[in-house]
Amino acid sequence: QLQASGGGLVQAGGSLRLSCAASGTVFSISVMGWYRQAPGKQRELVATITYYGYTNVVNSVKGRFTISRDNAKKTVSLQMNSLKPEDTAVYYCNLLQQGLNYWGNGTLVTVSS
Repeated sequence: QLQASGGGLVQAGGSLRLSCAASGTVFSISVMGWYRQAPGKQRELVATITYYGYTNVVNSVKGRFTISRDNAKKTVSLQMNSLKPEDTAVYYCNLLQQGLNYWGNGTLVTVSS
């Protein structure tokens, strides 16, 4: 089970930090990440991080968003800076391990212009 938190309303140029905590076992062969779904659009990848810290960040947020992971606490975080109105979406955390995808509850991020 994944529990996300940290969404909210922020003005353009502002920052938010999302966090997601996993319950149960998180294996060393696992990838945690964040996806988002804007109104009327499909869910899309934002960033992922492996157990050993290798990251993948999509170009649209590169340089503004940073993903991090604390294996001891079984958490993944997304630091979002220089937010833009187009970043408005419901953000979902994800855990991929043993061939299974686990999704957290969504947390709404709204960026006003």
